[in-house]
Amino acid sequence: MRISKQLSWGISSLLIMMSLSSCKNNTSPVKGGPFIDFAGMDSMIKPGEDFFSYANGKWYQNTVIPADQSGWSTPHVLYEDNRKKLQAMLEELAAGNGFEKGSPEQMMGDLYAGAMDSAAIDQKGYVPVGDDLKRIDGIASIAALVKECAYEYTLGDENIFGVYVAADDRDAAVNKLQFHQDGLSLPGRDYYLKDDEGSKQIRNEFVRYVADMFKAIGADSVSAAKDASAILALETALANAHATPVELRDPVKNYNKFAVKELSALTPEINWTVFIADLGANTDTVLVGQPGYFRELSRQLKATPLQVWKNKLKLKVIEEAPLGAPFEDLKFSFYAKTLRGIQEKPVRWKKATGIVSNLAGDLLGRVYVQKYFPAEAKERMLSLVNNLQHVYESRIKHLDWMSDSTRQKALLKLNSFVKKIGYPDKWKDYAGVQIERADHFNNIRQLKTYAFQQELAKVDKPVDKTEWFMNASEVNAYYNPSFNEIVFPAGILQPPFFNNAADDAINYGAIGAVIGHEMTHGFDDQGRQYDADGNLHDWWTKNDAEQFKRKAKVVVDQYNAYTVLDSLHVNGELTLGENIADIGGVMIAYEAFKNTPQGKSDEKVDGLTPDQRFFLSFANVWRSKYRDESVKERLLLDPHSPERFRANGSVSSMPEFYAAFDVQPGDKMYRADSVRAKIW
Repeated sequence: MRISKQLSWGISSLLIMMSLSSCKNNTSPVKGGPFIDFAGMDSMIKPGEDFFSYANGKWYQNTVIPADQSGWSTPHVLYEDNRKKLQAMLEELAAGNGFEKGSPEQMMGDLYAGAMDSAAIDQKGYVPVGDDLKRIDGIASIAALVKECAYEYTLGDENIFGVYVAADDRDAAVNKLQFHQDGLSLPGRDYYLKDDEGSKQIRNEFVRYVADMFKAIGADSVSAAKDASAILALETALANAHATPVELRDPVKNYNKFAVKELSALTPEINWTVFIADLGANTDTVLVGQPGYFRELSRQLKATPLQVWKNKLKLKVIEEAPLGAPFEDLKFSFYAKTLRGIQEKPVRWKKATGIVSNLAGDLLGRVYVQKYFPAEAKERMLSLVNNLQHVYESRIKHLDWMSDSTRQKALLKLNSFVKKIGYPDKWKDYAGVQIERADHFNNIRQLKTYAFQQELAKVDKPVDKTEWFMNASEVNAYYNPSFNEIVFPAGILQPPFFNNAADDAINYGAIGAVIGHEMTHGFDDQGRQYDADGNLHDWWTKNDAEQFKRKAKVVVDQYNAYTVLDSLHVNGELTLGENIADIGGVMIAYEAFKNTPQGKSDEKVDGLTPDQRFFLSFANVWRSKYRDESVKERLLLDPHSPERFRANGSVSSMPEFYAAFDVQPGDKMYRADSVRAKIW
C-alpha cells in the first residue's frame, strides 16, 4: 500500500508493536504463571554481559526462522495469530451467499475470493496491463512521459517520485500537496553506490531480474539485458542525488515550500502547473522534501534516452500490477529471496488477506473490532496511557537540565497529546468501488484509484485530525508529530503481549515500555521540533536545545559502538529517535510500575523479584532472530536498532537494572555514570 512519508520516517512507530491494556494501581493476581519463559533463558550468561541473551538465549538457539519469513520474533507471533483471525473472517465472507451488492461483506468476500483464485490470475498473464504498455510505447516526448507519470499516479501507482497529501509541517492545520524523492527499485541509495562484493552481486541480480521481467512480456534476451542495464545506470544516477536515510530524519531540511511556477523553474523538464492539473489538483504552492533530487531528475529526463525512461515506466507498471506467474515468482525471487533471504513464498491466503487489509482496511476493521475488540478494552487502555502520561509529566517537572521556559511548553505539548485507541470514529465507505469476484486486477485498480482520489480531495483543505493512518486490525502503533497524537489500533490490543492474568511487573515491562516509547517520540530529536499544535516550530531556548543535543550525542556514541554480524555497526544517527524513545519508554514504564503495590514490594514470584520480572518482561518483548540479508538491509535503512540492542542499550543506562541483576564495573553492559543516557 502506498503510504506517505510521514508513515515511513516521519511518523514514528515500533514497526510491529505490542498489545496494550489495563493500568490498574493494584497488583494483578498471578493466575496462570509464570509468564516468564524460563526455558527460553540462558542462565549460563550473566545478565550484565548480555541481558538479551540471558533472557532469550535458549529461545534464540532453538528457533528456526519460518521459510516464508525474513525473521521471527515476539511481535511476529502476534502478527501471525492476528492474520489467522483475519483469514477466518474473510473465508467465511467469501463462502457466504446473498450479501447485498456494495455491502462490506460482499466487497470483502469477493475481493478475497478474487485474490485467492491464482489459477485465473495466472491465466491472464500480462493482458491486464496490455493497454498500459501500449500507451507507454506511444510516448514520443519528455512532456508526454511526464503526463503518463501523472496518469499513473491517479491510478494509485508511484514511479519516478513520491506524491502524497499531508499536513503542512509549518501550518499543521492545512493539508498540502507534497513531493519527495523516489524512483529507485532497490531499497535505498547505498545499494547502487557501495562497492563491496555483496552490493555488486545484488546489482547483478537486479539486472538479471529486470531482464527476466522484460522477457516475460515478449522481449528477446539481448534487448532485455541491454534495457535492464540501462535502467540500473539511470537509477544509479538518481540514487546519487538521493538524500541519505540520516538526512531524511531532519524535518527542517526536508521542508521546502515552493510556488508552483518557482518549482517549474527549478526543474525545466517538468511543467508543474500541467502536471498538477493532470493529477486533478489545483494549488499554487507545494512542499518538496528534497529539491536536489528533483533538480537531478529534470537533468536525467533530458540526458537519458527517452526509451530508457519508457522502459523504466514499463517495469514499474508490471511490478505494481497484481499479476500472477511468472511475474509474481520473479518478484519474490529477487525482492524477497535475494534481498531478504526469505526461502519460500507465503501461502496464498496470507497474500490475499494482506490485499484486503492494505486496500480495504476500513471494511475489514469494522468487522474486526466488532468481533475482537470489546468496549472495555478501550477504557482499560486509556487508563494505562493516562497513568504513563502522569509519570512523564512528573519527570519533565523534575528535569535538572531544562529551563522553566522550555519546561512549560514541553508540559503543554505532553498534555495536548491526542490519544486514539482501537479504531477511528469515522470509517471510509469506498463509495463508487465495484468489487467483482472474477476481476481481481480491476478490483485492485479501483481501490488504489479510490485511495488516491481520497488523498487528492484534501489538497489545501483543513486537516481532519480524526483521520487514522493505520488500519484498526493492524498490529502496530505510532506517534504522529503533525497531529501530536499517539495511536494504538485494536490489532495490537491482545495477547500474548498483554495478559490480564499476569502481574504488573510483566505488563508494565512489556506494555508500559511500548506506550512510553510512543510518548517519548514526541520529545526525541525529531519530535521535539514540533510544538503542541503539531507545527514545526523552534520552542526551545538556545541553551536547552544545546543541552539536549549534548545528551543525544551520548546516545549516538553508545549505539555507534554496537557491532552486528562481526563487522557491521549500528548507525547511531539513523537510529537516534528510536533509541531515545526506547530508553525513555522503559524508564517511564519502570517508574509507573514502582507506583503499583507490586512495584513497591520485595515479594518474589517464581523466584524473581518484582524488578527482575519487569526487566525480563521488557527483554522478552525484543525476542527476535533475523536472516543476515534482512539484518544488512535494516542496518542501512531502518531507523530502529536491531532488537538485541534495543533491549541491552535501553537498560544499560538504568541503575535500577544494575541493582536488580548485580551488574558491576567490568561487565560488558556496565556503563559509567558519565556516559549513561539521561534525557527524559
